[in-house]
This record gives sequence, C-alpha cells and structure tokens, in this order.
Amino acid sequence: MYFLSGWPKRLLCPLGSPAEAPFHVQSDPQRAFFAVLAPARLSIWYSRTANGYILFFHITSTRGDKYLYEPVYPKGSPQMKGTPHFKEEQCAPALNLEMKKILDLQAPIMSLQSVLEDLLVATSDGLLHLIHWEGMTNGRKAINLCTVPFSVDLQSSRVGSFLGFSDVHIRDMEYCATLDGFAVVFNDGKVGFITPVSSRFTAEQLHGVWPQDVLDGTCVAVNNKYRLMAFGCASGCVQVYTIDNTTGAMLLSHKLELTAKQYPDIWNKTGAVKLIRWSPDNSVIIVTWEYGGLSLWSVFGAQLICTLGGDFAYRSDGTKKDPLKINSMSWGAEGYHLWVISGFDSQNISVGSDLRSIVKQPSILLFQFIKSVLTVNPCMSSQEQVLLQGEDRLYLNCGEASQTQNPRSSSAHSEYKPSREKSPFADGGLESQGLSTLLGHRHWHVVQISSTYLESNWPIRFSAIDKLGQNIAVVGKFGFAHYSLLTKKWKLFGNITQEQNMIVTGGLAWWNDFMVLACYNLSDHQEELRVYLRTSNLDNAFAHVTKAQAETLLLSVFRDMIIVFRADCSICLYSIERKSDGPNTTAGIQVLQEVSMSRYIPHPFLVVSVTLTSVSTENGITLKMPQQARDAESIMLNLAGQLIMMQRDRSGPQIREKDSNPNQRKLLPFCPPVVLAQSVENVWTTCRASKQKRHLLEALWLSCGGAGMKVWLPLFPRDHRKPHSFLSQRIMLPFHINIYPLAVLFEDALVLGAVNDTLLYDSLYTRNSAREQLEVLFPFCVVERTSQIYLHHILRQLLVRNLGEQALLLAQSCAGLPYFPHVLELMLHEVLEEEATSREPIPDPLLPTVAKFITEFPLFLQTVVHCARKTEYALWNYLFAAVGNPKDLFEECLMAQDLDTAASYLIILQNMEVPAVSRQHATLLFNTALEQGKWDLCRHMIRFLKAIGSGESETPPSTPTAQEPSSSGGFEFFRNRSISLSQSAENVPPSKFSLQKTLSMPSGPSGKRWSRDSDCAENMYIDMMLWRHARRLLEDVRLKDLGCFAAQLGFELIGWLCKERTRAARVDNFVIALKRLHKDFLWPLPIIPASSISSPFKNGKYRTGEQLLKSQSADPFLSLEVDTGISDIQRSQSWLGSIGPTHHEIDTASSHGPQMQDAFLSPLSNKGDECSIGSATDLTESSSMVDGDWTMVDENFSTLSLTQSELEHISMELASKGPHKSQIQLRYLLHIFMEAGCLDWCIVIGLILRESSVISQILVITQSSEVDGEMLQNIKTGLHAVDRWASTDCPGYKPFLNIIKPQLQKLSEITEEQVQSDAFQPITVGKTPEQTSTRAEESRGSSGHGNIPQGEIGGCSMVSRKEDDTIRAEEEEPFEDGTYDCSVS
Repeated sequence: MYFLSGWPKRLLCPLGSPAEAPFHVQSDPQRAFFAVLAPARLSIWYSRTANGYILFFHITSTRGDKYLYEPVYPKGSPQMKGTPHFKEEQCAPALNLEMKKILDLQAPIMSLQSVLEDLLVATSDGLLHLIHWEGMTNGRKAINLCTVPFSVDLQSSRVGSFLGFSDVHIRDMEYCATLDGFAVVFNDGKVGFITPVSSRFTAEQLHGVWPQDVLDGTCVAVNNKYRLMAFGCASGCVQVYTIDNTTGAMLLSHKLELTAKQYPDIWNKTGAVKLIRWSPDNSVIIVTWEYGGLSLWSVFGAQLICTLGGDFAYRSDGTKKDPLKINSMSWGAEGYHLWVISGFDSQNISVGSDLRSIVKQPSILLFQFIKSVLTVNPCMSSQEQVLLQGEDRLYLNCGEASQTQNPRSSSAHSEYKPSREKSPFADGGLESQGLSTLLGHRHWHVVQISSTYLESNWPIRFSAIDKLGQNIAVVGKFGFAHYSLLTKKWKLFGNITQEQNMIVTGGLAWWNDFMVLACYNLSDHQEELRVYLRTSNLDNAFAHVTKAQAETLLLSVFRDMIIVFRADCSICLYSIERKSDGPNTTAGIQVLQEVSMSRYIPHPFLVVSVTLTSVSTENGITLKMPQQARDAESIMLNLAGQLIMMQRDRSGPQIREKDSNPNQRKLLPFCPPVVLAQSVENVWTTCRASKQKRHLLEALWLSCGGAGMKVWLPLFPRDHRKPHSFLSQRIMLPFHINIYPLAVLFEDALVLGAVNDTLLYDSLYTRNSAREQLEVLFPFCVVERTSQIYLHHILRQLLVRNLGEQALLLAQSCAGLPYFPHVLELMLHEVLEEEATSREPIPDPLLPTVAKFITEFPLFLQTVVHCARKTEYALWNYLFAAVGNPKDLFEECLMAQDLDTAASYLIILQNMEVPAVSRQHATLLFNTALEQGKWDLCRHMIRFLKAIGSGESETPPSTPTAQEPSSSGGFEFFRNRSISLSQSAENVPPSKFSLQKTLSMPSGPSGKRWSRDSDCAENMYIDMMLWRHARRLLEDVRLKDLGCFAAQLGFELIGWLCKERTRAARVDNFVIALKRLHKDFLWPLPIIPASSISSPFKNGKYRTGEQLLKSQSADPFLSLEVDTGISDIQRSQSWLGSIGPTHHEIDTASSHGPQMQDAFLSPLSNKGDECSIGSATDLTESSSMVDGDWTMVDENFSTLSLTQSELEHISMELASKGPHKSQIQLRYLLHIFMEAGCLDWCIVIGLILRESSVISQILVITQSSEVDGEMLQNIKTGLHAVDRWASTDCPGYKPFLNIIKPQLQKLSEITEEQVQSDAFQPITVGKTPEQTSTRAEESRGSSGHGNIPQGEIGGCSMVSRKEDDTIRAEEEEPFEDGTYDCSVS
C-alpha cells in the first residue's frame, strides 16, 4: 500500500532557547498549512496549548500581492500569460498571526478536538467544554463525565454504570463523523465511545459504551472510511474496534502487534504506544512507541514497514542504533509526507578517547512515501499491472513499452501456454500482458510527472494505466494529463482555463483508447461524466460530456459498461461505445440502469470501491447460456470493509418478455445485497474468459490485511453433468501469502506486490563529522518488486475439504506454467513440515492425500526427491511412508531413463540404507550413465562409489551430522571427507605453451590415483566397470563414444589398450569397422571423379599432389584457435577431443622413422561447430596467419601450376572429407592407438583419412621385431577384405588402395617371414568372438559387488549389447541439474 522512499528531509527550524523547541505538529483540514507548536512559539508552515488557557489566533493574509516566495519567469514565457489562480498555486502566502482571545478554563487542558463549527475541549477536572470558534461558550454548560452513563452496549438498560470517580478525566479523544461520536481514552486506561443519543449535545443526551477487556489504553485514532477506532495500549499493541450496527457494542476487529517470530529481540520491549495516525486516504495507519520506532500497517492489520529491525536498527558494522523517538506526527497532503517532530535524546558519542554528551535538538523531519494507486483509485484492481504513485513520479512494473506491444502469446513463456481463446470483443483491448513483461526484472519503470502540470496542480490525486500498460493518466488539483510509454511524451490541456475549470472527483479509468472521468465543472457548477480520446488533442472540444445529477464518488469500467457510485448513494450503469462522425472519433455514453442503495448504505463516504463483475453464485448459467456468463452479472461493493454482492434477479418473468425495441438493452433488476466477506481491503476480478482456466478466471480474489488473502472459487461439475441443487457452486478459501498483494495475474496464478528494501550509507561518513547526518541515522529506502505463487495454497485447501476432483481440474489447467513443478513441491513440503513436526496426533493426515494427488502428474518422482533434499533427515521416514519406498522410486527413475532424478534418490538411499544397498544402486546408475554418455553424472558416481568405499560403517546413519546433505544437499557431503580425486582432463590448464609431455601417460581414474591401499578394493571395483564399458564400446566399434568416454572421465586409454591389444582392442572385421567409423564421424565415403583416368596420381606428379593434400589435411590440425578463457564448466561439458601436434614438416619420401608428436587433451567449449580448441602448435616459417586462423601453406606449392584435371581431383578430395571436428577426433584416436601399439586400428583410421604417410609409418613400425605376428596377419587379412569390399561396393577407395599397394606387398613379405620364423616357437592363438562371449558370461555371473574374481581383473569382455546404429550428436549434452554443486578437488 504505502512504501517509504529515500531519506527523510529535515526542515530548518530556527532555535533560540530550549523553550522554542517544537513538540507538536497539526495540519489544517486541507493539509496545506501545518502549525508547529513550541512552549514559547507557534509557527505556521506552508506544505509544499497548555496551563488551562486557550489562545485563539486569527490568521490574516497580508493585504495586496505580497508573497513570501514567488517563482520568477523570464519574459515572454507561457507561464506569464495569466494562468488563473497563479499566485495561490505557486507562491507561499505571507501570513500574520494576531492574538484574538484568551479563554481561561481553570484546569489543565488534556485534549482538543474540532467538531464541525465547534471546538471540544477536555480538561483534567473531568469536564467537557463545547466552545464556539469565535471563543464564546454560547452559554452552554460544561459536561461532567461522571454524569454520562456507560454500558457494554446501547441495548442494555438505558441507565448504565457511571464512571463514579472524582478524578476520572479524558486523556485523549477523537471525533468520528461516520459513527457520530467520540472515541475516548480515560486516564485510568479504560477506553470507550461516547455518542449523543439525539442531536442535542448535553449531558442527558450522551451515552457511552466500553469494551470490558481494555484497561491500559494510552491514545486513540479514528478511521472514518472504515468506521474503525484504534486504541494504543501500554503493552505496545494497538487494538482496533468497530461498532456493532445492531447492538451498538464495541467489537474487536483486529490487533496490530509485533510478534516474537518477526522481532525476537525487541518484542515486548517497545514501551507503550505513544501516537497513532491514519493516513488521509484512510488506507494505512502509522504507530510509534514510547521507546521510539515507527511502524506502518494496512487498514486490517498487514504490516508494511517497521523501523525496529534490519538496517533501521543496526549500523553497517553491526552495532545497534537508538530508535528514533517521536513527539508528534501528522500526515501531509495525499499521504506523500509524514511530518514528524523527533524527540529529545541525549547520548554519548566517543570521539577519539573523550566522551562528550550531545543533546539532540528536536527537529522537524519529513518522511516521504509512495503509495499504490489502489488506495485512491480502486477501479485499477481489474488491471494486471502494479502502479505506484509518488508526489512527482509514477512507478510501473511493465517492462519497456517496446516489449509490451507484443501480444501475450509471444511472451517469454509462450511455449508453456495453451493458446488462449480470442476474447469475444474484436478490439483485442482485453488481452492480458505477457508474463515476462509483468514479472520482468526487479527494477521499476519510473515516469517523471510533467513539471508544467505539477506546477499548478500539485499534489497528484489519482492515476490510472490502460489495459496494455502503454498509457498513463494522472489527476492533480485541477484537470488531468496523460503520458504515452511508447512516445515518452506528456499531453496537457492546450487551454489552461479548461484545465483549471474542472476538478476530477471520482477517479478516472481507461476504456480502450479513451479516458473516462467524473468531474465537477467550476464555471457551470455542474457534475459531469467526460470521455476524452487519447489520440486527439486534449481539449473539451473533443470530449464527450454527460451531465450527472449528483457528485460522483467512484467510477469503474467493465467491458463496455461504466459503473458510477454517487454521493446520493445511488449506482448508475452506462454503456459506452465508439463513434466515428467524420474525421473525429468520440465515444457515446447512454444510461442503462440506476439502482438506489440508500437503504443499505448509512453514509456514502463509507463505500471503498464498486465494481461490475461476471461473477455469480450460479454456475448453471455458464453451461446453459455461455453468452450471459460474460455479461455484467453482479455488483461488488466494498462498504467499510464488508464485501457486498448484488446479483441480477433471474427469478421473475423478465426473461420471457419480448422487447419492443431490440436495440435497447433490457437489463434485469438486482437482488437484495448479500455479504460475502469481512475485513476486505481490495477486490480483484477479470473480464476475460477462457475455457482452459475457468477456475482462475471466474474466481474473485480478496485481500484481507493481516488475515491474508481469500479466493471465492467456482466449483464445476465433472463432464458438464447437472450438479445437485443442494451442492454449493462456489467456495471461499483463505490463504496466507508473505507479500502485500497489489495485483493478481489470473492465468499465471501469481500475486504481484512491492516491498520496502533498505541500503546503508553510514560507512561513507566518519563518526565525528556526521553525528547528526540523516544518512547515518536512517537507511536509504527503496521499493522492490516482488511476486508470489499462490496455487499450492488453493490446491491444498481443496484437498483438505475433500474436493480433490476440483483440485485436479485446477492443477491440470495450470500444468503448463513454468513453475508448476515448484507448486507441487511447495505443497508437499508445507504439509510434510506441519504434520511431521506436530505434537498432537493427526487423525486424518493430509500427506497421503497430497502424495496420491502428485502421482497424477509426470513430475511425481522429481517432486518427491526435491522435497526430501530440502527437508531435514529426521522427517524422511514420515515422507517416504506416504510416498513409497525410495528404492522403488529409484528403480522407477531408471526405468523412465531419468538419471538425474535417480542420482538424487541415491543420496537419500545412502542416508537411509546400509552401504551395500547404496553401492548396488550406485552401480546400476553408473552403468546406465556410462551407456547414455552422461559424463558429469559418471564423474559424480565415481566419487560417490569411492566415498562409500572409504571406510563407511555397515549401518545406516541414525541422525545426519551437520556435514551431511540437508537442504543444500548435493555432493557437498563428499567434499568434507578427505578423498583425493583424479586430476582429470578438465584440470589441465588450457595454455598452449606448457605442453611438452607426450600422450603416453595421461592421468586418469586408473592412473596414479589408486595408490592408497585402503582404497584399493573400491578403486579396483570402479576400474572393473570402466574397463568393462570400454571393452563393450570397442567391440561395438563405437570409437567416437570411446573417445568421449576417455576424455570426459580421464580414463587412461593407452595403458588399457596396451593390455587389451590382442583381445578387445583387436579389429575383427575391417570392413564393418570402416563402415561404422564413416557413419559415426559423419565422414563421406570416397567417390571416383569423372576425370579419374587422367588422375595425377597415375602420372609422375604423385608427390606434389600428396603434399598438397597433406597440407590440406594437416590444416585442421594446425588451424586451431587457442582459447585460454574456457571455464571449467564449459570445458567439462563437451568431449575433449583435440590434439595440437608440433608438426615438423617431413618429406614424404623420407618419412620412414616414427613421427614423434606432442599432443594435448582439452575439452571443447560447448559452442556448436565453432568450437575453440586449446592446442600447442609450433608453426613453421611457411605458415601464415589468415583471418585469425592458422593456415599452413606449402613452400613449393605457390610456384606450381595445376592442370584442370588436377584441380578437379583436389576439389573432389576436399569434398570427400568429413567435418573439421571429426578430423581432429580421428587424429587424436590415431595417436592413442599408435602409442598403445594397436596397429590394426591405426590402419583403419589411416584408411578413412586416406593418408598413405600413416600407412607407411605403421609399416615401418611393423618391421621391428616386437610386433606380434598375429596382428600382422590380422592387418593383412583385413586389408585384403577391404580391397574386396572396395572392388564390389565402394570403388572410391580403389585409387588410395592402389597407392598403398607397394607397402601392402612389403607387409605380405614380412608376415610370411614371421610365419616361417614363428614355426619353431609355440603359437599364440588369437581370441575368437565365441570365446569372448562365453568368458564374459562366466565372469559376469561370478562377479559380485565387493569381491572381484581374478580373471576379470585381467580384462574379460562383456557381452556386446545390440546397439541401434544411431548417429550420436557431435557434442554431448551438458548435464543440467542445480543440485550438483560440487567441484573436483
């Protein structure tokens, strides 16, 4: 409602003696002048009484045109040209005070109160004096309080008990016009209400009522609009009473008190309530206490601000400040300021070493406020925007106007929204704004109000924004102005006289492009209803004016109807339509219906808001006649906090009447009013309709102050069956929210609000220089936007009332919202916390119902585990007793392939079960994660399995220690144990200079990290699973997956391949392997060019061509952008596949020795195809820098001239190459296999890359004696098989095979020699596929989780699963789950 803004201002108060220090401030009824009283001085401030004497002063303004302040304008400026009321508006008048009369009442005065033409004075001798303003007693006697009868209510016997004590007198009192009486506080702490029984004000005619239970009253304030009396008590709380209409007794409405929960350190220590003041619009109340501090509350007790905690109470260094003590306070015009006289206070401040006492002089402070537009213009409650108004600016929660032009369907969350039905109105003005626009960022869109308009029309009284949030209108003292957020321009009246001639009385509202306002025409002395078009000039010539009978107090627009509430307690309905006569577009207004409310409304000022809605108690209407459901079905009237509904009366014969004039809308009369709710501050309803979200759109939302919110929800019969007549068709559900609601987003199930935030600036000032700086005493106040989900409250309330079917319908209609999973989680969490920690037994617990309800949604498994992870361990048993065994839920996750959720369940199992069970489930998950390539998860699982193995006891933990995962869970638990983790590939620094070591020994899970004996079995167990997986990948020829696996998990591939050289790492079928690699790496099969007959490869130019090709194929190797800025996260998200060789130019002819190349492993950053790969490259002199890429240029190439056929051949060769990234990955694998001595795989990769240098290099190696004869034999057979396949199926390979034919022949010779030499030695038989599978089955059957047979350690292979030949995505998807927040140590 109201929010503090900025720092308070301090007024310069000329202080002479202490007797001139002010102690009381009081405003005039218009709040334009403030009188400040001091013991020896009375001063009057322009806004922009003791010892038994009343001093009457006559205030005269000095004659002539003398003003204290006058604005000076340059000559010829428009302001000089005779603005009416110019001097009154913009100049501070010079006033003289004259002593008029002194009246001696013979006793100290306790309280003064102005009552219409009279002044009521209470003195300490127990008398009430009624004095005329001229200073005459008019011969009326003073009333002795002892003669006024008091009773509990007005119905009891006329003669009540009398006060009966001689020393009873009134301590404080205030007159209430709408209740016609006085709220009084007596000196003994009793409180009461004195009312004249008839019109005469004499002792015999007065009668008092009092509540029995208040005995410590200190002060009182009265709210005329809501008929409330707030009594401050010595206990520090404020008790708010109202008068019962029937009995006249005082009823307690609510209490304003600080709770121990919110303010544990100052609860009960505030002292007595000192002062209470209601704001000018009666929407908030401000309270201050004896020991200092301010608090602000809404009418019915929602706390908005309290200065006893947070930055108001503590300095930035944590020391406590003294709270501000207040002697007197008064609200300024429109509630934008609070005038405060701060109290006397002496305090010690140490400056250096000496202590000196500083007496804080009392000073006048102005606190500045901004307030919600709903406080003064309640018709804005049909909007979805939050609009706050300050004295010179507006705060708006829309995003930039450019965003707001897009219709809602294209908002940021459009993918979650079902397409909304088009509104029945073609203009589209009823479309709601996008969720992203309304939630947007945390900042406000601040609109500065035109200074030209403010100059003569301060303060701003009303403001309104249109449906789309693109235009704003404001109303000041006279006239109005409007602003477009698209053009960022204000539009003011061209004729100032027209502006100054109208006073807007009942607020204003937007209807499409029109502004509708009720005003008083000063020159014609006539009440009018006017409609102005936004696009035309602001001039009465373009306005549509309708005369009204009485003053309009409230105005609201519903679809194409205007509802007006007038001072004679009547309601009038108008229809509004757009009319185009010639060039001008205007709106036409016609009276539809008038309803008199005088018999229900005691005083017109009590009506807070009036709205038309389509809400009705009947749901049958919406089924039989859908058109009528959209009509204005009922009038909602907030009468002093009571919400009254008047529905259309459909009982009579009116429906069947045939109307003679079809154009004239015949409207049904209204039924007598029904009270829907009490203590209502605001009402929200929408005129949009949607079949998908009928529950939310046809509901009525109420804000009830301290009691939270209520929603009046429609209940729909299932499948459009006819409901039973005895079943209610609506239900009122209360719920609490943590913010003060300012707007409701109906479809999005959100409440928007605002909250005060504070910033401390006291550290900018040193202690001695800034003793009195306001910036030190007070924090800087800002207003933040905030929002809250309420759906879980409603679902829960429906489930409590056994309306599960309605809850399900409502939840299903909202399942597309982006935060729907969070809604389910909140509901489960709140019910669990309440029931599991309840001290009394719960006969019918709600948790099982909620659990079953959540199973209706696919997010059930995630919801349960997220809730458990955010709840303490002690409540888990209660939770899982309701939702099911976590082991079963874990298995369901695995079956649903939801591994991330399964990982979360694993943490729960680890805490609730013995380690053996955890290990069993972790193994299952680890294997599945390996299979699916979820590398992040695999890394966590390795760590998890190690943690289980690092000496955990065989019993589940009884209670969680502080270090185990509670709500912040994740793998934090493991970080607190001393587990050394591998320096995996992601820890390699991405620097291109520090890489001198070769690839032969990368650190990995099976490298140096398993050195500790205690971990040995566990490490072995993890290694077994990694080996098994690697073996399966090799058997299925999934080299790309193997590369990802090794790079992501830091698996030491070379060492393992060395061991498996003759087993799993042997190529059984070269042709299948070749085909599979082509497919996995997206590498095209070679094709024969048309001109291959004259191919340069058959001529003598082979060497040049090959060098050219070599430079081209080496280019991707060298053209690696070096990106040293890749973060660990980015790098761990993709496979690490690159190498940067230090590429020494080797002439093809002399390339017989093994080529030593330094390689570097680095994960690719996840940027799609344009990955940047860290590499170490030594560039030769012949390289050149082209466009930031490393391109290699052959020295001899530039001088060559190529024939057409050669060029064609080269282009064909280039076309038959795969993606750049695949090339890098293949070369990386080539190096790995070369180091490991798996020459058959090297040959396959060499074939794919079609590089004879690779083949010849391998054949050089084969000449050494270490190479296994069996492998040579396998290579020879394999190459022959490829040759046969190329001849039949893929002739594109033939040219390359012809090139390497000489080397093949050499290979045949070597193998034959080796066969002869091996004839005298025992022959090592190669393993056949059949043996493999039988061994795998045996070993798999015998391998347990803890004990591993010796045979498996040697490396047996798993049964190869049948894999679908799916082309894997080039980059693995990053693992996304906010719960894993651990880092590799």
